[in-house]
Amino acid sequence: MTHLSFYWLPENRALIEKGIQSEFAAFLESSIESGKITLPPIPEVVTKIQKLCVSDSTTVMDVADCLVEDPGLTAAVIRVANSVIFNRRNIQCTEVVTAVSRLGIVRVRDIVTAQAIEQLKNSVNLSMECNHVLRQSAYSSKELAATMVMVTKEFRQTNDPEYLHLVTDKALLTGLLADIGLFCIVHEYYLYLENGNYLDSELALRIFNALCPAASRLVLEKWGFDRDFIDVAMNENTQQLDFDVSYLDVARIANHILMFRRKDENIDEHVVEVDVTGADILYKLTNLSDSDFHTKIQELITASGL
Repeated sequence: MTHLSFYWLPENRALIEKGIQSEFAAFLESSIESGKITLPPIPEVVTKIQKLCVSDSTTVMDVADCLVEDPGLTAAVIRVANSVIFNRRNIQCTEVVTAVSRLGIVRVRDIVTAQAIEQLKNSVNLSMECNHVLRQSAYSSKELAATMVMVTKEFRQTNDPEYLHLVTDKALLTGLLADIGLFCIVHEYYLYLENGNYLDSELALRIFNALCPAASRLVLEKWGFDRDFIDVAMNENTQQLDFDVSYLDVARIANHILMFRRKDENIDEHVVEVDVTGADILYKLTNLSDSDFHTKIQELITASGL
């Protein structure tokens, strides 16, 4: 075995990182295959609503009755239903049945899941490194989601029928849940360390990025989310669409804009395939001033009600 003192040599570092990644990946895959993977510990009400959504006989009243078991989530759903992004008719509602009826059963499922995951990322009690990763993820998810809403709005403002299938509320939620599998990986990393193993935190971050798409797909499929959510999480198109621009395309445009804003050195390797309209949107949003861009981001996060 190569001595660890040679880790920093360029010709050995990549090989050693790959070996450690493979070991940790095998550990994670084994947990998934055995059914021992730790899914995010979301409230029981959210789990019930997820199960209700897979039944064709579920009604608005069924979901509303389930939702009222958790006053916090009930308040969140009513707040979101009245938000700028979700309340397209600008008619305020004050009770849960109206809110569920307005949003739709599946969208309520998406909202309560996203709300639960965002709260979890900011309140989990693991190691200091793990807590930091999850809090940073909560911030990055909101930033991506808000930028996806900006891009979607630009597409819809063209009034081209080709883009009318894109809606801001779904763009927001696919962005918020894009890295949902990160919690599983971070928790497995915590257990990996607890079992007496060692994995440098900086190396772990690179491994998290590599494994997050697969873990996110696992969670989203288990919870019944559609292919748009899964494609965005995996950064991979897995479906035949009748439209030229998908939510995955929106996510890629949004990510490119954020990479440009952060002056990310990897932006030259980030290829985005867009039509002429998408190129115009990309140009417009990358040329906003930093203050204008961040103001829009904060306004959209506030407007979402989440």
